[in-house]
Amino acid sequence: MSPTPTGRLFGDDLVLTRTFRAPIADVWASLTDSARTARWFGPWQGDAAPGRTIKVQLVHEEGKPWSDVTIDACEPPRRLAVSAVDEHGAWHLDMVLVESAGVTELRFTQHLTSRESVGEVAPGWEYYLDSLVASRDGQPAPNFDDYYPAMKAHFEAQR
Repeated sequence: MSPTPTGRLFGDDLVLTRTFRAPIADVWASLTDSARTARWFGPWQGDAAPGRTIKVQLVHEEGKPWSDVTIDACEPPRRLAVSAVDEHGAWHLDMVLVESAGVTELRFTQHLTSRESVGEVAPGWEYYLDSLVASRDGQPAPNFDDYYPAMKAHFEAQR
């Protein structure tokens, strides 16, 4: 499989979109319900609310580590913003949902602190969002090797 990269840089924002033939509430649950996030990203635990920190398991990363993630904004069923800091840097993510006629679009934005590593970071988000699509469609998860390093040049060219 050769997935096509869809993400674009707008200044220091990496933006990717996915469209679902589903109501907004159902897509929102795919982003916020631990049992459903476990299918494509990883489960989470804790008392989720704006300003609070939860633990998220990164099941597709080496060692399946748990990471502290702060909920910066939660406006059901339209917007979820989270942030985290780890050995790879600071992560500021914003997910916005818009529904029209039973079709929901997810606009996923990573607010980058530097565009330097976009060639390494962006293919991972393409992979995770395609994993979200696959999990919702009952399909097998994609293979990360189809995303990186194949998509690296697409994103580096946008720096």
